Amino acid sequence: MFVSSINTNIMKLKKDLAISDSGFLFNPSTGDSYSLNPIGVEFFKLLQKGNSDDEIISQIINDYAIDKNSVEKDLYDFKNLLVNYKLINA
Repeated sequence: MFVSSINTNIMKLKKDLAISDSGFLFNPSTGDSYSLNPIGVEFFKLLQKGNSDDEIISQIINDYAIDKNSVEKDLYDFKNLLVNYKLINA
């Protein structure tokens, strides 16, 4: 199993972030915008709801034809990007 070094219990997405169904993510605080792929949109929406990593991984596996190791790696990479772009409140 791929283990994330980011503690989900501490990681909270910034509340003012907006996302469209097409994957356009907007940070009104900075004016920055980002484009997410469909799985990135799912990750973001599930994180917004406060889902745990295990819940997110299970949901993605159920919705897409993708193996668990790939989902774990993609989620870890996605969360690292959120940290790098300062889209979380730690």
